[in-house]
Amino acid sequence: MEIIVGTAGHIDHGKTSLVRALTGIDADRLPEEKDRGITIDIGFAELSVGNVHFSFVDVPGHERFVKNMLAGASGIDIVLLVIAADEGVMPQTREHFEICRLLGLNNGIIVLTKSDLVDDETLELAKIDAEELVIDSFLENAPIIPFSSSTGEGMEDFKRILVATAKSVSKRSEDRIAFLPIDRSFTIKGFGAVATGTLASGSISEGDELDLLPAGKKLRVRSVQTHGRVVKSAVSGQRTAVNLAGINHSSITRGMVLAAPGVLETSQLLDVAVEMLKSSLRPLKTRQRVRVHIGTAEILARVFVMNESGAIEPGGSGFVQLRLESIVACMSGDRFILRSYSPQHTIGGGQVTLPISEKHRRKDIASSAKLLRQLVEVTGDHVAFVCSLAISAGSSGLTTAMLRSQTGWINAVADKAISSAVGLGKVTIVGDNLIDAVLFANFKAATIAALEAFHQKDPLSPGMTREILRDRILRVTPQTIMASLIENLVSEGKVITENDVMRLAGHKTELSSEESDFGEKLMLVIRSARLEPPKIEEMISSLLGNIDVKDARKLIQLKLKSGEIVKVNDEMYFAADSLRELTAAIRRYADRSTDRLIDVAKFKEIAGVSRKYAIPLLEYFDREKLTVRAGDKRLVLK
Repeated sequence: MEIIVGTAGHIDHGKTSLVRALTGIDADRLPEEKDRGITIDIGFAELSVGNVHFSFVDVPGHERFVKNMLAGASGIDIVLLVIAADEGVMPQTREHFEICRLLGLNNGIIVLTKSDLVDDETLELAKIDAEELVIDSFLENAPIIPFSSSTGEGMEDFKRILVATAKSVSKRSEDRIAFLPIDRSFTIKGFGAVATGTLASGSISEGDELDLLPAGKKLRVRSVQTHGRVVKSAVSGQRTAVNLAGINHSSITRGMVLAAPGVLETSQLLDVAVEMLKSSLRPLKTRQRVRVHIGTAEILARVFVMNESGAIEPGGSGFVQLRLESIVACMSGDRFILRSYSPQHTIGGGQVTLPISEKHRRKDIASSAKLLRQLVEVTGDHVAFVCSLAISAGSSGLTTAMLRSQTGWINAVADKAISSAVGLGKVTIVGDNLIDAVLFANFKAATIAALEAFHQKDPLSPGMTREILRDRILRVTPQTIMASLIENLVSEGKVITENDVMRLAGHKTELSSEESDFGEKLMLVIRSARLEPPKIEEMISSLLGNIDVKDARKLIQLKLKSGEIVKVNDEMYFAADSLRELTAAIRRYADRSTDRLIDVAKFKEIAGVSRKYAIPLLEYFDREKLTVRAGDKRLVLK
């Protein structure tokens, strides 16, 4: 069993001495730490008790180094809240405790250090002080252990309780991809760049490719270590060192992450659920500048509060969009801490709901907050989360890639959640997108209604073009979703498409007596003219009668669609029967010739027309692949 143990507490309360007494390892590694006698940056140690391997992360207690403390607090399973028995609860004790609570920690032990320096009464007062601090928190029923790093008092009790607490730690989820927030980087001569951190999820193996984010670089893993030991793979919950090829360690900084390739996108807009500390001096307000600590990163941000007042009072909670001043890679469910910009104090924290969002507007805060509330309520229910995300995506659709980028789910988990959501009829797969099933059904109904209205208003039109449909109903819908919607209606037998035109399957053109009369006269003129018809505009003008020009042109389109007439060019329309007869005559001539060639003069003779009609007709036959140009003649194809 792999367990990450983190220390927390006020400066000089004995956190580093506790770790050293337990493990024999001095976690203060920097020369300035040894010179000044205080912990400045995070340090590491390890201890094995039975089948449990503990990795200790020792954090600084001084208020000036809280950001370093936060970098070390990421990913811990058990917190040791260290309180010196001779001083009791101090300011940084409170701040570190609140940070651990806001990070969602569930397991911990309260350690009363320097117990050898106080009498029983003072020790009891320190215990009462600690109990009052943690009332109604995850540490309310935590063991409280007196401990002395100098004498070893409480050592055996501590180890026993540490192992017992480890057994109550929930197994880490295996749903998410490899994700390593980097807390240190350095170089080893002959090996190159090394990045270290607590592996938050997934596994990293020798030879893997990983994305370095937010730098956007793809790197290969040369080797993997845990606590100085070379291993084939590191798993979630282990302190991990990764030797990386193709990069200088100076390009890797605390706050970056290593993640499975091609899954996560970086973002500057995070939708989050925030809890404000009661001790915060003022409300969290829209446009307020704050420091966001997430993973091992510290990023400046502006706040957009998603409620009508634009503020969250101390002790209150709500939804906020964090508008970061630099990009970050994180996942839904990740915890973060908020600190005031200046002077720096911890004011709150919370959980990322959507790591990739769009900039919210004041008028949309109610709907945006409602969606975020739904997502928070279904956290842990993958199917419900997919359904809620599909609803939020609306007509744009939710791709599997975006789902994984939001959640960090491995392929198998994402596929299973999607399959279940589809099976329950909650979402519909449309091309490469997931659409809320109710929304997709509404789109289909709206399309049918639009076609019905179109046919009623314009009964002579052959149908509605895709662009008109898109403009009226599906303006912001991707082309792929629109195409799938139409295909779905066609497969159900509700819609017929011809080229780019759609009509209802049951739609039939019903002509008035005036329209029928125009059509009959038009066909009589065209058939009588055979291969020398008047220009189409002249025919329309002479035959209009009681219908207008617009309807006349639509009637001509109906005749074209039915195949009764053929458009040779913009001015010449011929009876289809006349063109079929001419085609047969040309083929008979070609079959009798030795080379199947025909020139303009012979064509005019066969057709019985002047050059005015011969050239447009020959060009039409070229387009129809009856003939092909061969110099100044044409070859009649078989």
